[in-house]
Amino acid sequence: MFYWVVKAILTPILRTLFRPWVEGAENIPSEGAAILASNHLSFSDSIFLPLKSPRRITFLAKADYFNGKGVKGKLTKGFFAGVGQVPIDRSGGAASEAALNTAKRILAEGNLLGLYPEGTRSPDGRLYRGKTGVARMALEAGVPVIPVAMINTDVVQPTGKKIPRIGRVGIRVGKPLDFSRYAGMEGDRFVLRSITDEIMYELMLLSGQEYVDTYATKAKADIEQARTAAGEGMVSDAPRAQRRAS
Repeated sequence: MFYWVVKAILTPILRTLFRPWVEGAENIPSEGAAILASNHLSFSDSIFLPLKSPRRITFLAKADYFNGKGVKGKLTKGFFAGVGQVPIDRSGGAASEAALNTAKRILAEGNLLGLYPEGTRSPDGRLYRGKTGVARMALEAGVPVIPVAMINTDVVQPTGKKIPRIGRVGIRVGKPLDFSRYAGMEGDRFVLRSITDEIMYELMLLSGQEYVDTYATKAKADIEQARTAAGEGMVSDAPRAQRRAS
């Protein structure tokens, strides 16, 4: 119930401030289970997509949102749980299997499941390699995958910004992708990679993003390493600059 209360409150506000547009809304099924596989540009992706969907979408959210301390942590946990988000542990191994089982339960109940195949937000606006969990979920649950491209959400709310700036965002919903021809092959890693790459190709076409064939997590680590190295270089150059000045 809280999901629909929050949506009813936020919808007129967000429509006025951000004027979100949507193309291909008819591709979201009126009933039955499906996976909505979206690119991931901003924290607000999980706000604007449900806003324009006539049906409730349940997202798998990182467990960090549910593990905060104090009053702020409790409020954050209450908000995410109230709007239908489910915590998952992304550390791999048994945790990944638990996340898969959670997703299968949501789909078995005939619901819409929202996923970000990249696994994390893009660090620079480009589209990164998808993780194969989305393919395995689709095959084991026997449901279609609907590609969804979020447009300009990183402009109105860049990474690290808690309060969005005013701007217009968009959503493009692609036609459902049917992978029933691969039924029973969810244990074949080559099939899973092929399916995932097909999904990412559709997202590239819908979003217009440049595609990078590496994982976003690695790209983030490389960017952080480069920043650290640049910072250390500035520190090491400081004594020489002082000597020249003297």
